[in-house]
Amino acid sequence: MKKVSLFLLTNTGTRTRQISFPSLLFHSSIFLVIACLIILGFFMYDYQRVKSAYSNSELLEQRVAAQQDLIAGQHAQIQNFASEINELKAQLVTLNNFEEKIRIIANLDHVAEQDNLFGVGGSIPEDLMTNTDLSNRHDGLIREMHEQVDQLEIASINQKKGLSTLLEALEGQKNLLACTPAIRPTKGWKTSRFGYRISPFTGRRELHKGLDIANQKGTDIIAPADGIVKFAGKKGLLGNILVIDHGHGFLTRYGHLGKILKKRGEKVKRGDLIANMGNTGRSTGPHLHYEVHLNGVPVNPEKYILN
Repeated sequence: MKKVSLFLLTNTGTRTRQISFPSLLFHSSIFLVIACLIILGFFMYDYQRVKSAYSNSELLEQRVAAQQDLIAGQHAQIQNFASEINELKAQLVTLNNFEEKIRIIANLDHVAEQDNLFGVGGSIPEDLMTNTDLSNRHDGLIREMHEQVDQLEIASINQKKGLSTLLEALEGQKNLLACTPAIRPTKGWKTSRFGYRISPFTGRRELHKGLDIANQKGTDIIAPADGIVKFAGKKGLLGNILVIDHGHGFLTRYGHLGKILKKRGEKVKRGDLIANMGNTGRSTGPHLHYEVHLNGVPVNPEKYILN
């Protein structure tokens, strides 16, 4: 059996002792050391790999947690949007009902487009379910939201049309009311009414086309409605007269005036001072001869006096 000899040297460098090992044992020891080093290296590599995997796992868990938080936030936003859609739908229905009440109060015709606020044959959509678990019906709620947004767009267009026609109708009524001779043009006593009477000048039965109101000379005369002065001056038996065109077919005439305070083409508002009472033309005393014409036909002025 081969041996391996080792010499121990003294500090002087002289060989003092020799140690011998069997060759197989020596080589086995070297192999064992190498094997231990390899195994140790493998464990170190595996440890680093496990450590890296654990680190990646923690990072992945953090990402998963962040994604879950993001999804939860998105679900909350979707539920908020669904609630806002329900609220907007309720507001549109309330506004539509309010418009209908205004039309009834103002005696206005119903608009055909308003029969179905949410489209032809459409009824009010059911409210979206905002308190359900979105993990199970996320896609279904999103689809319903898209459908109701389309319906709300149709409803908003119809509501806009309805409100536009309502505004036009109310503006028309406002203008009509402003142009309707609705107040007394002066203070005094009614001495002769509209209709047939015996003329104090001819003694014959004739149509009295206006209303006579007597008072002291110089009494104020006001415009009973908005309009534009069409004529101001002397004319026949009525003496000094003023004619106002109120639009919408209404026209008023004021006769026997003492003094005219407005000129032709001048705009007047209801309540404006336009003239003073007089006794011009053929008259039995100071008074105002007041006429109302509708579409060119004399009508009873008392039907339009509200005060």
